[in-house]
Amino acid sequence: MLGEYRISGRRASEIAASVEGGVATGDLAPGHVLPPMRELATHLGVNPNTVAAAYRTLRERGVIETAGRRGSRVRSRPASTARGSLRVEAPPGARDLGAGNPDPTLLPGLGEALAAAGADYDGGPCLYGDAAVVPRLAELARAGLDADGVPAGPVAVASGSLDAIERVLAAHLKPGDAVAVEDPGWGALLDLVPALGMHVVPMALDEDGPLPGEVERALRAGARALVVTGRAQNPTGATVGSRRAQELRSVLAEHPGVLLIEDDHGHAIVDLPLHPLAGATERWAFVRSASKAYGPDLRLAVLTGDALTVDRVTGRQQLGPGWVSGLLQRTVAHLWASGAVDVPAVARSYGERRDALVRALESRGIVAYGRTGMNVWVPVGDETGAVARLLQAGWAVAPGARFRIASPQAVRLTVSALSAADIEPLADAVAAAVPPARPVSYG
Repeated sequence: MLGEYRISGRRASEIAASVEGGVATGDLAPGHVLPPMRELATHLGVNPNTVAAAYRTLRERGVIETAGRRGSRVRSRPASTARGSLRVEAPPGARDLGAGNPDPTLLPGLGEALAAAGADYDGGPCLYGDAAVVPRLAELARAGLDADGVPAGPVAVASGSLDAIERVLAAHLKPGDAVAVEDPGWGALLDLVPALGMHVVPMALDEDGPLPGEVERALRAGARALVVTGRAQNPTGATVGSRRAQELRSVLAEHPGVLLIEDDHGHAIVDLPLHPLAGATERWAFVRSASKAYGPDLRLAVLTGDALTVDRVTGRQQLGPGWVSGLLQRTVAHLWASGAVDVPAVARSYGERRDALVRALESRGIVAYGRTGMNVWVPVGDETGAVARLLQAGWAVAPGARFRIASPQAVRLTVSALSAADIEPLADAVAAAVPPARPVSYG
């Protein structure tokens, strides 16, 4: 059972470091079964509790996973290896459709907003002990949430969607708990969950979001939290409509103890109405990011939720960063109040390019999905080959492995960098790289 690689150490930290070293060098391959704790303790001459502590550390770091009586094993891809590392770098002369960035020409200028925030700051800078959320931002955020039907709740501010989601998960869950996520889904989230020592439970989806049967299956399998993207789902563009929202709320009503997290990263780049699920469970959080519409570098997301959840998030936040910069909050508040983003125009710009590409691909016998947002998801039979052939043709796309768990192979194309003149040449390149396929569910 101990195998060729000899785990060493007398203290828990030393044992954990030894296992991590074996994983880093490849001596402990993905899927390698680790010795039972008592067996390793006897071999090392230490107390079994010492080995248990080492294994717990490794689980929390996302290096190993434990499957009950089947024991502990090295994860198929340790959480320390970010899915973002699977991206294909665009060589000189190639068009980059894989980074997933918004179109810079659609982002508002920040000069006026920064100047207004600076002037406001001069009149009363944020000091220790002040409220963590700038009142004007909280007022505007709450008004927008109210208009979209998000239930009443206190407002907090985090450094982007992923920061907010991490804080909400940590507020209620512990290492070893299971989290239901969309598959395919946001690669950063698929990394975050195991990095917290939690287990991912994939849910298949279609253009209306997670399938109700998949959500029910995940919750019955023991998932303690559920993360859903309401609009512009990354990478498929799925959007939860009114009927699907009703179906999902019915499922959630049977599981009131589950933690529900909704990610509205598509805010202000999508003109379809929001159909929130918030309030269907006792513990919930709704996260709204400013990154896609106003600029990734703003690093700001607002979140609301039930009082206990928000209180836990803000309480823990006070013991770390304390608060998100008040100057930054004032800047975003000014952007919101001034209507710096023409939402219908931005949604139309992304929609025209996205829809044109989907139609062009379909006319060539290529199945493609992209209901909202800035991405098009193209199922393929050979992901690696498709990425390589497209790169040879001058197009760098994102391999679907960045976004998949159990769903079929695919590639993601971000339309932000495309012009109308690019659509037909790109569709020709995809058709040459991808054999025609029949429509399939994402999962």
